[in-house]
Amino acid sequence: MTAEPRTSPQGAADPAALPLFTRQVPSGLPPNLRRPANPWVGAGHPDADGTDRTFSPGASAAHGHNGRAIDRSFEVPRSAPVGAPNDWWTLVDDLRKQVSDEQAESFAPGTDGLVREAAGEAAINRLVKQASTDRHNDGKGEFTVAVRAALKEAVFNSLFRMGRLQPLLDNDQVENVEIYGHGDVQLQLADGSWVPGPPVAESDQELINLVQDIASRSESGARPFSERNPFLDIRLPRSGARLAASAWVTDRPVVVIRRHRLVQVTLDRLVELKMLSPVAASFLAAAVRARKSIVVSGAANAGKTTLARALCDQIPQTERIATFETEYELGLQDLRPNVIAWEARPGSGEVSPDGKQAGESTISEALWRSFRYNRSRLIVGEVRGAEVWPMIKAMESGTGSLSTTHATSAIAAIRKLVTCAMEGEVQVTQELATSKLAHAIDLIVHIDLSYDHDSQARRQVAEIIAVTPGERETGYAATQIFGPGPGGAAVATIMPDLEYQQLDGFDLQGFAEELNPAAARPRAGVRS
Repeated sequence: MTAEPRTSPQGAADPAALPLFTRQVPSGLPPNLRRPANPWVGAGHPDADGTDRTFSPGASAAHGHNGRAIDRSFEVPRSAPVGAPNDWWTLVDDLRKQVSDEQAESFAPGTDGLVREAAGEAAINRLVKQASTDRHNDGKGEFTVAVRAALKEAVFNSLFRMGRLQPLLDNDQVENVEIYGHGDVQLQLADGSWVPGPPVAESDQELINLVQDIASRSESGARPFSERNPFLDIRLPRSGARLAASAWVTDRPVVVIRRHRLVQVTLDRLVELKMLSPVAASFLAAAVRARKSIVVSGAANAGKTTLARALCDQIPQTERIATFETEYELGLQDLRPNVIAWEARPGSGEVSPDGKQAGESTISEALWRSFRYNRSRLIVGEVRGAEVWPMIKAMESGTGSLSTTHATSAIAAIRKLVTCAMEGEVQVTQELATSKLAHAIDLIVHIDLSYDHDSQARRQVAEIIAVTPGERETGYAATQIFGPGPGGAAVATIMPDLEYQQLDGFDLQGFAEELNPAAARPRAGVRS
């Protein structure tokens, strides 16, 4: 039976329709199910009587995804609205400080964020109205309705959201944001093309201050970003986007924000998007249900996390899952019940005798403690280095695990993980690392990322290999069950071992027909 893709909540209007930054976003774009709420998103359009509308926090909407082609037209966001004064961002900063000072006097530390935002909204309304009146008294004319709305939005974003980055995060046509110093902003759109973006700060120091402010409001506790800690990796609050930043060790501050467009996704949906064939999807779905341990490999932005989420969708809803990540990315805790999501936390200050800094929490420690939490699946997210050992331990538990890693092919993923294992622990030989991985990993799924002549990204599962202990020269044996076909997508290559042939739900007949395409029949969907 074909699984029905889960539906997204429907809203009325698109909160990304910012009058000063961008035009209306087409409703057919893929969803971002965790959009931030801003009381002034969509403001600037007066009612019929010409008065300013009032907006309250929480008014947001989600987008449906019907598979239509993305509108390639894109209006580069403005740095400031039409009709704004020349000292626009100075004015925004002044109002921000006034509201911040009022809140410092009115609220004790730890006050609920929604309470602060409601009070902040009222204060912003009052102060913007006063600023407009002051401008009129100075003979410059009051702000227009659109400028007042834009000013409210900019101040609110500066205080409670991501500052000048927020309009870019609100726009579903923007997939990735790259910042090389405060004035060089590059936007990658959903169709793969690149366009220049507006400055996000007035100076490099202001950009650093913005990142530090964002880091201080991390969902899992404040993260350091300073000369002593020049690198930052966090998940942005509310949006779920990933931010990576570095300064002091680069010639200018560098910030990269990556957004996941497909958050709640199924294998059937990826089949519709031609990321993999129905036969390959049936094989992977059956492997997940059979508790096979799987590594998803590919280049950056290839869709590894998206495929990992789709694979996790095949885990029965009744199962208890634990995830372990250096930075929250999978987001299973937002998509299904019975999930405990652990995130590593960096420490600060002096190093204790056990080699940890005060407040530090590692994935290894979380994994060790998770065995007391009655979890039926242990999933370690992205493996870039020392995370490989928690991954191995999770897979050795026999519950069926899942991880992702950067590599150029399925076999290259094994070599990369061996290197990570040798670097992560002292006195670990290549032979030991290879042996541990060969016994722990069952399957490696490799995604190929390429671009067509229109710069549109094409993501396809290109390989699925089975890994077993074996050959003396390599320490493992690899069977390419699916390999690249004429168009690059994975097709049946070698009939797998009996163990895999007997997986419940695997379309073995369809697989055999791919090996011998003389016969053809309708393909089965992925069982829900």
